[in-house]
Amino acid sequence: MKLQSNNVWFTSDSHYSHTNLVKGVTRWRNSEGEVPEEAVRDFPDTETMNELMIDNINRNIDIDDWLIHLGDWSFGGIDNITKFREQINCKNIVLILGNHDHHIQKEKSLHKLFTHVSHYEEMKVTQKHNSHKFILCHYPIISWNGMHDGTFMLHGHQHLKGEKRFCENGYRRMDVGLCGAPDFRPYHLEEVINILSNRRNLK
Repeated sequence: MKLQSNNVWFTSDSHYSHTNLVKGVTRWRNSEGEVPEEAVRDFPDTETMNELMIDNINRNIDIDDWLIHLGDWSFGGIDNITKFREQINCKNIVLILGNHDHHIQKEKSLHKLFTHVSHYEEMKVTQKHNSHKFILCHYPIISWNGMHDGTFMLHGHQHLKGEKRFCENGYRRMDVGLCGAPDFRPYHLEEVINILSNRRNLK
């Protein structure tokens, strides 16, 4: 896949309307019978989470930009898949399928909601003066094509925060999921490049 654009955004694990991920309504409990704070999002209900997520997407991403979503689009059935998509203004959404995207995988009619749907992509983004290569998968890959040549590996699935978002050996791998994203919003292309270009052991 090739894109010629300065306006590319990355996100993952939106989990639209996923009740158990929301602190105020989750049924999850740890061994002490308490809500596992590290595993949930600090919202009172799914409506508040959904509203902020949609607002952050539409406020940051223009209609002709590209949004690369690395899986786990929504939760709670087919209706929520469409409901979430219809509220996003961006026309160009690439969906890399996650483990909770089984409805989208099985129902080919849902693919029309997105510009492109797949399990894995190797993407080249060309800007005015340079280009960058990305490996895109919902799941983190330990050793990916081009990792020693500066290729970026972006994933989701793990809901990582802080330094845990990054590959331990310093290579250019990053969890771009919403749980660890600043202000609960997508990452811009330049933001990802700047963050990962400063990691150690890089060319």
